[in-house]
Amino acid sequence: MTTTEERWSPRLWGTLVVLCAALFLDALDVSMVGVALPSIRTELGLSTSSLQWVVSGYVLGYGGLLLLGGRAADLLGRRRVFLIALGVFAAASLFGGMVDSGGLLIASRFLKGIAAAFTAPAGLSIITTTFAEGPARNRALSIYTTCGASGFSLGLVLSGVLTEVGWRWTFLSPVPVALLALAAGIRLIPRQTGPERTGGGYDLAGAVTATGGLLLLVYTVTEAQGAGWASARTVLSLLAVAALFAAFVAVERRTAHPLVRLTIFRNGSVTRANLAALAFFGTYTGFQFVATLYLQTLLGWSALEMALGFLPAGVLVAVASTRMGAIVDRFGTSRLMVAGFAALVAGYALFLRIGVHGSYPGLVLPSMILIGVACALCIPSLNIAATSGVSDEEQGLASGLVNTSFQVGGAVVLAVVTAVVTAGSGGGTSAQAQLDGYRPAVALVTGVALLGLLATLAGVVLDRRRLVAATRAAAVAVPDYRYPGPETSDAPSPATASGGTADPAASAASIRR
Repeated sequence: MTTTEERWSPRLWGTLVVLCAALFLDALDVSMVGVALPSIRTELGLSTSSLQWVVSGYVLGYGGLLLLGGRAADLLGRRRVFLIALGVFAAASLFGGMVDSGGLLIASRFLKGIAAAFTAPAGLSIITTTFAEGPARNRALSIYTTCGASGFSLGLVLSGVLTEVGWRWTFLSPVPVALLALAAGIRLIPRQTGPERTGGGYDLAGAVTATGGLLLLVYTVTEAQGAGWASARTVLSLLAVAALFAAFVAVERRTAHPLVRLTIFRNGSVTRANLAALAFFGTYTGFQFVATLYLQTLLGWSALEMALGFLPAGVLVAVASTRMGAIVDRFGTSRLMVAGFAALVAGYALFLRIGVHGSYPGLVLPSMILIGVACALCIPSLNIAATSGVSDEEQGLASGLVNTSFQVGGAVVLAVVTAVVTAGSGGGTSAQAQLDGYRPAVALVTGVALLGLLATLAGVVLDRRRLVAATRAAAVAVPDYRYPGPETSDAPSPATASGGTADPAASAASIRR
């Protein structure tokens, strides 16, 4: 049942809190493990190549199975998939905190990534099918995505404290929260009143080729640094990825019940949101990697100092969350994404001033403030745009697509940034050698963010053209309607003509598409 009420019931709020808790835990887990890596390596005796898989194992499971997780939510039931995956996440967290070998720890991380690949699209699609498209959904998604950003920021600080006690607590601390969310979810998340599955079959061939292609892509870009980007192993792996995706497209075009209805990409909002998600999270992941190395290795900051340095970005997101729903309603997702990417590009560009000595107020803080503004504007807007105009039966698919874009973008850009840092430094450990690796990496991140800005600008231009065309069509259809111009100051504004909102995406479907 979809709600359009302005006042939400206690049960509706409870459902949203449970979904937010799951996303909060996903983000918390990603940020907490990074700070604990040195302690994990010391206690378990891991090599550098093995240690990276503590992070990459999670990304592999998450990014590789998100698309399948989204479709599973549509076919098997969003509530069922969400609750089962949340239980698996809690069990994997407990297991990860108790293991005594690197292999088992990596296995637990992979399992947690798989669980998150099912909770994320299922949770997002529960929101988009529970809250009607428009102000109610915008408000819910703003709260939801803010919890994810807050979890990431809090995880940076919390991990610094917990690691001082013992790295295992970074794995164990999410367990009670996950169990409480699971118990509350069983009671509060409503059951689907009608059948969620609309087709008569499962696209097994599509699931195998899509999941195999995504898993191999994430694995290839993660391993490319060690094997070499031009090595036969990397080239053959990338060719295999291309073959799998080509097979996937061929299967989806011929099957009666596809895993991904390819025509969903005819929805301009969905396509642009996924491209922007690739650029947004990819650049942020790459930037955080470089900034962490610079602050801790070159400037000698502690893990806790570094985490506190990133905190202003999270605080800005949390503060802005109380107004983001109204802001989206007023300005629309397209304009907010442009503003967010502009802030992102400026924040990265300012960090190009890094040197052997750098002050927090003069160097780091301005970038953190701009990145915080970008996160506050872009993350809710991307999720709203990626699910706008999509039927309830395919909300899991749309949610899985945008989450896949976030994760795959992060994995690919991070791999390239790591290669740039390594090549630029030439393996040197001097301050200048490190800077020679960091600066081109930040420049790369800035360039990718600029491409994202151009893509979002193109969306604004297309939306404006469609709105003008629709307004002219309305003027022809209604003789008394006067097209807005200098001589008709009392004529309706473009916002009024599109249904009371400044964003064409909120107007009628013919205008929006």
